[in-house]
Amino acid sequence: MKKIILIVLLVGIAGVVGVVRSHSRGSGPGFTLNYNPDKQSAAAVRDEIRKSYDLSAGAKVEVSGINGWVKIETSESKTAEVFIERTADSQEALNRRKIMVEGTPTGLTIRGEKGDSGFFSRVFGSRPTEHVTLKLPRQISLQVNGVNGSVSAADVEGPVEVNGINGKVDIAGASGSAEFHGINGNISVGLKQLDKGIDIHGINGNIELRLSEGVNADLETHGMNGSVISDLPNVVVDKKTYGSYSAQIGKGGNSISASGINGNIRLTRMISTNAV
Repeated sequence: MKKIILIVLLVGIAGVVGVVRSHSRGSGPGFTLNYNPDKQSAAAVRDEIRKSYDLSAGAKVEVSGINGWVKIETSESKTAEVFIERTADSQEALNRRKIMVEGTPTGLTIRGEKGDSGFFSRVFGSRPTEHVTLKLPRQISLQVNGVNGSVSAADVEGPVEVNGINGKVDIAGASGSAEFHGINGNISVGLKQLDKGIDIHGINGNIELRLSEGVNADLETHGMNGSVISDLPNVVVDKKTYGSYSAQIGKGGNSISASGINGNIRLTRMISTNAV
């Protein structure tokens, strides 16, 4: 009798196990538990770079090779403050690139470079995103190139050079000279004064030149797929041939040269603001 009872219990237990297995194999959401360690580790990771340097007047600031936007604030301070945030979907992806920051009294360099990962990881893996925020002295020489994102800067009292940008460019105010090359996006720049010329070429986007009241210049454009429009008083735009325009701004003087523009150029008045 004891053997029969034991057999019955074993059969019952086997039946319960079979029911549980049949439910676990079913497609019902209430019985399926998925655990994917790769997805668990795919949460975004980040790191920060914070540094500060004292710069002398006219110091050269160079930002290059950034995969993300660049924002620049300026003031009368002599101290440059650097804040860089890097994010990626994994630590391995974050290691595929690195940011070098080097500073001396006469210059500040921020440069994105390849990291320590292998060839296939760099080529086929995702890249981290880099957001660069700078607080700089106003009296600097600014050069920004090779940025995969937008570039914005406050007033700069010195030459400005921006090239190789995949995004919009907005410079609140430039004094001296300015160059814009190879921009895939709209450009808006305020020209407070021109000690030298402005050179703009290879732009895939519209250009807005905001000129202060005392700026005198001669505009010449060639190879434009667009028009030159002026909102300035007493400025007449002359169309020479297709894609070529000229205009005298104020009394005329330093050259504003533009070529290879796939978009329009608008001349407008800069709205004066109080300096920070």
